[in-house]
Amino acid sequence: MSLPLEDIELIRRLKYAYCRCIDTANLDELKTLFTEDASVRYQGGSYLFEAQGRDKILEALRYAFHAEAIAMHHVNHPEIDFVSPTEATGVWYLKDWFLDLKHKIITDGTALYRDTYVKQNGRWLIKRATYERIYEIVTPVTETPNITAHYLARHAAKQPG
Repeated sequence: MSLPLEDIELIRRLKYAYCRCIDTANLDELKTLFTEDASVRYQGGSYLFEAQGRDKILEALRYAFHAEAIAMHHVNHPEIDFVSPTEATGVWYLKDWFLDLKHKIITDGTALYRDTYVKQNGRWLIKRATYERIYEIVTPVTETPNITAHYLARHAAKQPG
């Protein structure tokens, strides 16, 4: 099914905003990117995270992207297909890097996102986001890096405990 290039661009912007909001812990904007009944499934080398419902997803992301974390999510090579004028799927190549200062580990890896999008009230939203790792390297941090800029330290919530 072929739809206007505008819809492809709107879905691209949706996914790019998703990554930006995660890396900056902008949970207020992130909430506007998901359907209320959204679900996620993220499978790494050492974890499997699943959540149903936008509020549960945001609660988990708030816990993961905190003031003692530094994150980078980069998606590219989108393969977007339309199921109907109001439903689409997308496959994205993810490259991410995550430093957890509290647990003293760096996670570096790639994955393939496989998403479902729906158009509600004229806006594309994420209904389902999944990924499975292509590779994941988890490295202990023995010395804290010389961090000269740390956005989440200034803008994200402090992690409990």
